Amino acid sequence: MTVFLCSKCGTAITPELAGLAAVPDPSDDEHGRDKETRRATSTVPRGRYAIDPEPWGAPYVAQDDQEDPKPAQSRGTLICREEGFVISAGVPGTVLIHPEDALDLRPLPNWENSTGCCGPMGDEGLNRACPCGAPVATLAADCFGPYELHLDPVRTYAFSR
Repeated sequence: MTVFLCSKCGTAITPELAGLAAVPDPSDDEHGRDKETRRATSTVPRGRYAIDPEPWGAPYVAQDDQEDPKPAQSRGTLICREEGFVISAGVPGTVLIHPEDALDLRPLPNWENSTGCCGPMGDEGLNRACPCGAPVATLAADCFGPYELHLDPVRTYAFSR
């Protein structure tokens, strides 16, 4: 079992979690979305974590093929900005957990990096902080994308017993 802690203060961010061998395939069943929030089922079940091998989150760079763009990141949607369709150049190796496995994390002041329709899209950078105030994670919880929390692999660390 593994607990994830804040690199700045050492506070436990998660309870004990069991690792998964790979990131599960998310459900793209519209009928499986929560009726009130429109959120998808979480990519990772409660009590588990997975390491995302793909780049995820900010920063983003223009895609080479603007005529046939790909989603901006794994399990994500197309993102179009001033420079055209973009793709994540974020750090690979984020720790992917169920958002409810880190209930003490708080939005950044003024809801920084939390733009979205029904929740943060997760495409603007870190948007969740440890109780000490250090930004440590990115919540993706909008109504048309995945529902997942990415712990930054530099701002958090794992402790296993």
